[in-house]
Amino acid sequence: MEFNEKAEIDTSQVEDASGSSGGGSPFPGGMSFPGADSGGGGGGGLGSVLGGRGGLFGGGIVGLLILCLLGFLGVGGNLGGMGGLLNDGGTTSQNVDNSDLQSKCAVTNPDRFKDVKCRNTLFVNSIQNYWRSGLQTNFGRAYQLAPTQFFSGSVNTACGNATSGVGPFYCPGDKKVYIDLSFYDELAKRFGAPGQFAQAYVLAHEYGHHVQNLLGTEAQMRRAQQRDPGNANQYSVMLELQADCYAGVWAKAATATTDKSGNAIFTSITQQDINEALTAAAAVGDDAIQKKATGSINKDSWTHGSSVQRQQWFGRGFETGDPKQCNTFGTSLG
Repeated sequence: MEFNEKAEIDTSQVEDASGSSGGGSPFPGGMSFPGADSGGGGGGGLGSVLGGRGGLFGGGIVGLLILCLLGFLGVGGNLGGMGGLLNDGGTTSQNVDNSDLQSKCAVTNPDRFKDVKCRNTLFVNSIQNYWRSGLQTNFGRAYQLAPTQFFSGSVNTACGNATSGVGPFYCPGDKKVYIDLSFYDELAKRFGAPGQFAQAYVLAHEYGHHVQNLLGTEAQMRRAQQRDPGNANQYSVMLELQADCYAGVWAKAATATTDKSGNAIFTSITQQDINEALTAAAAVGDDAIQKKATGSINKDSWTHGSSVQRQQWFGRGFETGDPKQCNTFGTSLG
């Protein structure tokens, strides 16, 4: 993957509430899985409430197993109130001082792509640039820009309070993606999924949940879970795999995405980049994480899909480049 040196990084699409970059592991003393014994609740995003992966946000699906990376890549929590929308003009929805980030990510800084915040901001720019046209072209719906908030340690959201241990997540209540960037260290070192495009996959998955929210898919899935609670986990898996497929669709179109001045963001996306995304998809499969966490696999508790399923659906999105081919639900939503 190569960034276009002329590409402008639009920092108005993120909220940098993390302080100085870096920081320690969000899992001091090793990873823990607080929901493993009690059944946990649901969060959203990589820590998903709808996906039921985390024990953070109240009112999640009973009987779920895993927090941490099982929370990874889900959709967010208690859907009470629609706080702080980001309008399509690109202004963030709360007062966050991005001045340091703006300085780091300025075109005049030759080292800006080496900074994890700048790279991830540009990933956000690319993903949203695709969906601004892709949502209208494929579904006849207008896209609403959504900010990503970089946080450190813990964060308050419309879906509840979250800690870094839940992993990245999307909250439908305020239409924001949340991530503690130190998560990427865990993904690389403890789960064997390094690489910059693995990070891009994480964000593209979360914005897949934003697309589902805009299309009403997430709300339909919630209603299906309420009608058919015995299959609640299966509906959650379908939602997560669709978000993986949407991430693949973006990856296919990434080299065609542009900054706000029309400059290409990437000059190339290589097979190695796609391999990094596929490795990350496998690393956050339910079976892979359950095996690492407990030494055994319980398919009945899956909420995000197996490693193979996640790779397959990302691959389908990438191969077809067509979000309409990402119908993981079939006719199950009615």
